[in-house]
Amino acid sequence: MQMLKDSKLIDNTWHYVADDETLITGDILISVQRWQQFKTDLLTRNAGHLGIRLYASDDVSCIADALPHVQLIELVITDFTDGRSFSQAWLLRHRYQFLGEIRASGDYLSDQVCYLARVGVNAFVPNTPQHLTKEINFLNDFSVHYQ
Repeated sequence: MQMLKDSKLIDNTWHYVADDETLITGDILISVQRWQQFKTDLLTRNAGHLGIRLYASDDVSCIADALPHVQLIELVITDFTDGRSFSQAWLLRHRYQFLGEIRASGDYLSDQVCYLARVGVNAFVPNTPQHLTKEINFLNDFSVHYQ
Protein backbone atom coordinates (compact mmCIF):
# COMPACT_ATOMS: atom_id res chain seq x y z
CA MET A 1 0.00 0.00 0.00
CA GLN A 2 1.26 3.46 -0.81
CA MET A 3 1.32 6.50 1.43
CA LEU A 4 2.42 10.12 1.29
CA LYS A 5 5.57 11.02 3.22
CA ASP A 6 7.53 14.25 2.97
CA SER A 7 5.52 15.22 -0.14
CA LYS A 8 6.37 11.97 -1.97
CA LEU A 9 4.43 8.80 -2.67
CA ILE A 10 6.23 5.84 -1.10
CA ASP A 11 5.44 2.26 -0.09
CA ASN A 12 4.29 1.77 3.48
CA THR A 13 6.59 -0.80 5.11
CA TRP A 14 5.10 -0.59 8.60
CA HIS A 15 2.72 -3.21 10.03
CA TYR A 16 0.34 -2.75 12.94
CA VAL A 17 0.54 -5.59 15.45
CA ALA A 18 -2.58 -5.83 17.61
CA ASP A 19 -2.19 -6.45 21.33
CA ASP A 20 -3.30 -10.07 21.02
CA GLU A 21 -0.90 -10.84 18.14
CA THR A 22 2.69 -12.08 18.35
CA LEU A 23 5.34 -9.53 17.46
CA ILE A 24 6.81 -9.93 13.99
CA THR A 25 10.14 -8.93 12.50
CA GLY A 26 10.29 -5.72 10.55
CA ASP A 27 8.93 -2.26 11.24
CA ILE A 28 5.94 -2.50 13.58
CA LEU A 29 3.35 -0.23 15.11
CA ILE A 30 1.98 -1.10 18.53
CA SER A 31 -0.67 0.35 20.82
CA VAL A 32 0.02 2.67 23.73
CA GLN A 33 -1.16 -0.09 26.07
CA ARG A 34 1.32 -2.59 24.63
CA TRP A 35 4.14 -0.05 24.98
CA GLN A 36 3.27 0.61 28.62
CA GLN A 37 2.99 -3.07 29.46
CA PHE A 38 6.09 -4.40 27.62
CA LYS A 39 8.41 -1.40 27.20
CA THR A 40 11.45 -3.17 28.68
CA ASP A 41 11.13 -6.06 26.22
CA LEU A 42 10.35 -3.75 23.31
CA LEU A 43 13.46 -1.64 23.95
CA THR A 44 15.69 -4.70 23.54
CA ARG A 45 13.95 -5.87 20.36
CA ASN A 46 16.39 -6.00 17.43
CA ALA A 47 13.99 -7.01 14.67
CA GLY A 48 13.13 -3.69 13.02
CA HIS A 49 11.94 -0.22 13.91
CA LEU A 50 9.25 0.55 16.44
CA GLY A 51 6.27 2.90 16.22
CA ILE A 52 3.31 3.69 18.46
CA ARG A 53 -0.28 4.18 17.38
CA LEU A 54 -2.16 6.99 19.16
CA TYR A 55 -5.88 7.57 19.13
CA ALA A 56 -7.38 10.97 19.85
CA SER A 57 -8.36 9.82 23.34
CA ASP A 58 -4.75 8.87 24.21
CA ASP A 59 -2.63 11.29 26.23
CA VAL A 60 0.65 12.18 24.49
CA SER A 61 2.44 12.49 27.84
CA CYS A 62 1.97 8.75 28.51
CA ILE A 63 4.42 7.95 25.67
CA ALA A 64 6.96 10.68 26.39
CA ASP A 65 9.45 8.08 27.64
CA ALA A 66 9.10 6.18 24.35
CA LEU A 67 9.88 9.07 22.02
CA PRO A 68 13.69 8.68 22.04
CA HIS A 69 13.23 5.00 21.09
CA VAL A 70 10.56 5.10 18.37
CA GLN A 71 10.76 6.23 14.78
CA LEU A 72 7.03 6.69 14.11
CA ILE A 73 3.97 7.98 15.90
CA GLU A 74 0.76 7.25 14.02
CA LEU A 75 -2.19 9.49 14.84
CA VAL A 76 -5.37 7.60 14.04
CA ILE A 77 -8.14 10.00 13.09
CA THR A 78 -11.52 8.29 13.50
CA ASP A 79 -13.64 11.40 12.92
CA PHE A 80 -12.55 14.29 10.74
CA THR A 81 -14.37 16.74 13.03
CA ASP A 82 -12.25 15.74 16.06
CA GLY A 83 -9.29 18.13 16.31
CA ARG A 84 -7.40 16.36 19.09
CA SER A 85 -4.96 14.77 16.61
CA PHE A 86 -3.89 18.26 15.52
CA SER A 87 -3.06 19.04 19.16
CA GLN A 88 -1.23 15.73 19.59
CA ALA A 89 0.96 16.44 16.54
CA TRP A 90 1.77 19.93 17.79
CA LEU A 91 2.68 18.61 21.25
CA LEU A 92 4.89 15.88 19.80
CA ARG A 93 6.86 18.35 17.64
CA HIS A 94 7.00 21.38 19.92
CA ARG A 95 6.74 20.27 23.53
CA TYR A 96 8.42 16.87 23.22
CA GLN A 97 10.76 17.75 20.32
CA PHE A 98 9.96 14.49 18.50
CA LEU A 99 11.97 14.39 15.26
CA GLY A 100 10.65 11.13 13.81
CA GLU A 101 7.74 10.53 11.50
CA ILE A 102 4.32 11.70 12.59
CA ARG A 103 1.71 10.01 10.44
CA ALA A 104 -1.97 10.87 10.14
CA SER A 105 -4.14 7.93 9.16
CA GLY A 106 -7.82 7.31 8.88
CA ASP A 107 -10.78 9.59 8.47
CA TYR A 108 -9.36 13.01 7.73
CA LEU A 109 -10.33 15.23 4.81
CA SER A 110 -7.89 15.93 2.01
CA ASP A 111 -8.25 19.66 2.60
CA GLN A 112 -7.05 19.16 6.19
CA VAL A 113 -3.64 17.91 4.99
CA CYS A 114 -2.14 21.42 4.81
CA TYR A 115 -3.22 22.13 8.39
CA LEU A 116 -1.98 18.77 9.67
CA ALA A 117 1.40 19.45 8.06
CA ARG A 118 1.57 22.86 9.76
CA VAL A 119 1.34 21.25 13.19
CA GLY A 120 4.00 18.63 12.47
CA VAL A 121 2.50 15.74 10.52
CA ASN A 122 4.82 14.66 7.71
CA ALA A 123 3.13 11.45 6.50
CA PHE A 124 -0.42 10.58 5.47
CA VAL A 125 -2.38 7.36 4.99
CA PRO A 126 -5.99 8.17 4.07
CA ASN A 127 -8.87 5.71 4.28
CA THR A 128 -9.25 6.16 0.52
CA PRO A 129 -5.86 5.51 -1.15
CA GLN A 130 -6.91 7.14 -4.43
CA HIS A 131 -6.88 10.49 -2.58
CA LEU A 132 -3.09 10.36 -2.19
CA THR A 133 -2.29 12.09 -5.47
CA LYS A 134 -4.79 14.83 -4.60
CA GLU A 135 -3.22 15.30 -1.18
CA ILE A 136 0.17 16.20 -2.62
CA ASN A 137 -1.45 19.32 -4.09
CA PHE A 138 -3.28 20.10 -0.84
CA LEU A 139 0.05 20.26 1.02
CA ASN A 140 0.80 23.55 -0.72
CA ASP A 141 -2.67 25.04 -0.49
CA PHE A 142 -1.52 28.20 1.23
CA SER A 143 1.68 30.16 0.65
CA VAL A 144 1.05 32.64 3.46
CA HIS A 145 -0.15 31.92 7.01
CA TYR A 146 -1.66 34.46 9.34
CA GLN A 147 -0.78 32.68 12.60
